[in-house]
Amino acid sequence: MNKQYELAIFDLDGTLLDTSEGIIASVQETIRENHLHPLTDEQLRTFIGPPMEDSFAKHFDIDREKAAFYASVFRRHYREKYLFDAVLYPGIHETMEELKKRGVIMGAATYKRQDYAVDILKHFGFDRYSSLLYGSDPEGKMKKPDIIRKCINDSPVRDDAKAVMIGDSSHDALGAQAAGIDFIGVTYGFGFRDPTDVAQFPHVGAVSEPVGLLAYFERI
Repeated sequence: MNKQYELAIFDLDGTLLDTSEGIIASVQETIRENHLHPLTDEQLRTFIGPPMEDSFAKHFDIDREKAAFYASVFRRHYREKYLFDAVLYPGIHETMEELKKRGVIMGAATYKRQDYAVDILKHFGFDRYSSLLYGSDPEGKMKKPDIIRKCINDSPVRDDAKAVMIGDSSHDALGAQAAGIDFIGVTYGFGFRDPTDVAQFPHVGAVSEPVGLLAYFERI
């Protein structure tokens, strides 16, 4: 499918970067520091992508106040030691360079806290493509649709039909749906494992590597 999208909004964790090493290390330090019960590797990987408060509440059966506290401990460790422990997905920069040549405006919308999001995106060079780099508020009150809408509203694109969200999880798919824009799923990240996972949500396509995204964009 080739469509005249003018705005491509990327998720960060599992879409632009493999951030698993830094996130998991920070979760493990939080667990040790607070004497929480250990989690399996599979459980630890589920912390990548969703709001951190939600993940702590789910795995430790605690109230929102306690989950917010553990999330704050996580963010301290992440900020101080592990923020840049991440790896670029092969071909992501080349894909974004080509999108830029095609005249596509790009942005990022992530559940990461805004200051962390900007720092890590700049560290890995994504600010060369866009200044639309948005994360959540420090309290984690903003939801994915809010962050996506902020990206759209601050862009020059006024037609929502010209915007598409690109991400690796149900949070991205549902966020795009709530924000009223199309969605492309990627299966090389942490959430979706194959196209059948993506097919559970409204979508215009699924790709197994970043370069596959180019098939969904014409030259503007």
